[in-house]
Amino acid sequence: MLATQPADRLSALPPYLFAEIDRKKQRRLAKGLEVIDLGIGDPDLPTPASILDFMAQAARDPRHHRYPPSRGLPAFREAVAKWYSHRHGVALDPETEITNLIGSKEGIGHLPLALVNPLEEVWIPDPGYPVYLSGTLFAGGAPRFAPLKVEHGFLPDLDAMANDGLDRARIVFVNYPNNPTGAVAGPEFYQRLVELAHHHGFLIVSDAAYAEIADAKPSSILEIDGAKEVAIEIGSFSKTFNMTGWRVGWACGQAAAVQALISLKNNLDSGAPAAIQLAAVHGFEIIDQHLPGLLQTYAERRAAALQGFKELGIEVFPARGAFYVWARVPGEMRSVEFSSRVLDQVGVVTTPGVGFGRGGEGWFRIALCSEVAAIQRAITRLAEAGLWARSAS
Repeated sequence: MLATQPADRLSALPPYLFAEIDRKKQRRLAKGLEVIDLGIGDPDLPTPASILDFMAQAARDPRHHRYPPSRGLPAFREAVAKWYSHRHGVALDPETEITNLIGSKEGIGHLPLALVNPLEEVWIPDPGYPVYLSGTLFAGGAPRFAPLKVEHGFLPDLDAMANDGLDRARIVFVNYPNNPTGAVAGPEFYQRLVELAHHHGFLIVSDAAYAEIADAKPSSILEIDGAKEVAIEIGSFSKTFNMTGWRVGWACGQAAAVQALISLKNNLDSGAPAAIQLAAVHGFEIIDQHLPGLLQTYAERRAAALQGFKELGIEVFPARGAFYVWARVPGEMRSVEFSSRVLDQVGVVTTPGVGFGRGGEGWFRIALCSEVAAIQRAITRLAEAGLWARSAS
């Protein structure tokens, strides 16, 4: 084998189903044709101006030009602790129960490396964020898939999981508000999950990247009694403050899991830049002024999408969180075929549901990361594609 060939662990990853769609998008753009991209969940709105001003000022301070600690600046960890106390009534120790992340994706991908031994089982929601699977495979873990079904509100059937080998689980991933479906979970769900974690001895990893993008005050798993003993929660500034490009987030909860992640990160990175961490601290200070306008924007975009899909006769899951619309593919068409055809025919990029796992087949996702006019124009083009009319004939 040549030294330049990819390692076997890369070959274990599922095919990147979005590659051909991206190539088609680029070919269309190269021809000068318009593309309305409703695919990626990357906010089009700017980072709040005061955060940028704070970041710029901090970046000019030479003290912040040096390596930050991998676990994060004390001010950053203290701000996260203060936020959890204010928002969720949860007490966290900034020294032992919180670490900085270079975005939530980094933490999700690295946690299995820090905690999972080869062949230990990791339960992954299906459909779900693909990094749960890739992180598990890189660590040599054995993935198990928890089906998320529309009839259960896209919540996993915890009792069925308990009867199917949870005692062998090392980690159980959950993600609410959910990507890709927009489902949310309440205290009752988290209470049962915490009980199972205590009984079976696994760690819950709660991906709360969309926690503040919800119709009602979201629940944190750490609000549940006993959760800090069996759970770690991952948060992000990306979606709440339109900071996807700045790469800053956190992990908090069970001290042993947090410390294991810190130990791994000590060997792999030097933390998010100090100026960005301090700007994130400022984000917590302005969130009450910033959040209402953000939620109103996404509510208007969701309403426009739902109205358009209703007129087309498209079945849509009634999302209560995140900034996605999860909709049925027409007829017997496969989701990749659907996304390819609408891009080829009318220049609209959607995300095929199977890209989030086998459980996503038969669905497609659009991101509400474009203005209302663009969303309406995209739905008009979907109507012009005539796929629903043909499937009903």
